[in-house]
Amino acid sequence: MPEPLTSNREPRTAIPPCPHFGPCGGCQLQHLTYTAQLRDKVGQLRTLLEATGLVLPELHLHPSPPLAYRNRIRLTLAEVNGQLRAGYIHNQQPATNKQQPIFLPIDQCPIAAPILWRAAEALLIQINVQPTLWLRNPQLALDQLEIFTTADESGLQFTLFLRTGLKALPKKLTPNFTTLCESLRTALPELTGAGIATLPTLSKDRSRRNEQPRHGPTWGKPGLTYRAAEIDYWVPRTAFFQVNRYLIPELVSLAANDRTGQLAFDLYAGVGLFSRALAARFTQVTAVEIAEPAFTALAATRLPNLRAVKASTLDFLRVAVLQRDRPDLIVLDPPRSGAGPEVCALLARIAALTLVYVSCSPEALSSDLQTLTTLAGPSGYTLAKLHLFDLFPQTTHIETVAILTR
Repeated sequence: MPEPLTSNREPRTAIPPCPHFGPCGGCQLQHLTYTAQLRDKVGQLRTLLEATGLVLPELHLHPSPPLAYRNRIRLTLAEVNGQLRAGYIHNQQPATNKQQPIFLPIDQCPIAAPILWRAAEALLIQINVQPTLWLRNPQLALDQLEIFTTADESGLQFTLFLRTGLKALPKKLTPNFTTLCESLRTALPELTGAGIATLPTLSKDRSRRNEQPRHGPTWGKPGLTYRAAEIDYWVPRTAFFQVNRYLIPELVSLAANDRTGQLAFDLYAGVGLFSRALAARFTQVTAVEIAEPAFTALAATRLPNLRAVKASTLDFLRVAVLQRDRPDLIVLDPPRSGAGPEVCALLARIAALTLVYVSCSPEALSSDLQTLTTLAGPSGYTLAKLHLFDLFPQTTHIETVAILTR
């Protein structure tokens, strides 16, 4: 739909729906009406893209239900007054101790699908009933909890992250975890699987974002079958998948529908969110993914015309240029850092008829679009269509789909 034409006389402020707004820091815009949030995001995106000098097409806006949209949350765990609590690490640091993270225990999360917080509460109850097993072991510290559900909340998985310096986990951890999961399923019949992952002990010299977990004991199935856009996706527990359960079908449809041809590339493919849909419309689809376990799920689709390649997008494109592959369509969904100059240069050389660029960073998108349109030359790419998907209501994050054609 086109961007809304709302009156500036309409109220901008709203009562935040979450009592933790402010200290939590996860949702920066809850003090604004949803209409005001959308208007600000439209303005921010236009300002960034206009600075590139590009001629912008009409901006199409895809709003979301503003609450209960997340299919996945990752909570921090900490003991407070003898009880395990779930919450977030927030940004308000005391002036006298700026390096120490501040744990904020919470009792709700309105942007999460309701079953996610219900699952967190049920797990906390089970663990607090047996604190000697889970809270009193100095060698195994409960650290984080990630919970993932299907769009209709009919299936549920969780991963419990423990910090440890041990090279080998205690043998009793496996039966204890099995007992925990079996007890939990009594309160949560939607639970189909769970796992433990271990992280190294905390260090001031290492960022949490760069930590690589090791897999530990598991229970039940290793992932969920997630239905979106009339396609069943196999999503392993720790694999990336878009979080807005309401807008995923719309996003897939925009990238894949009404597009046909002989060959399509799906770059940064994940578990195959776009390539699965493209396989129904193209003679051959090549899907490129480097991360595990997403690649394993992608390769397991076993569609005869879908070729899964385990490689970085940069390495794959370097080879594709030499092989003179000429796809009709390229879909790319890079991380927040964007595709980058070298990937964009290779895309310009490959010269697919259409590029669908899915971006979670308008700043990176602006730079990449400028590179793509400049390198392709006067007869090269033009920005034909522009879509803003509000995948993250209540936050400042912006998801954009830019469609470039030759």
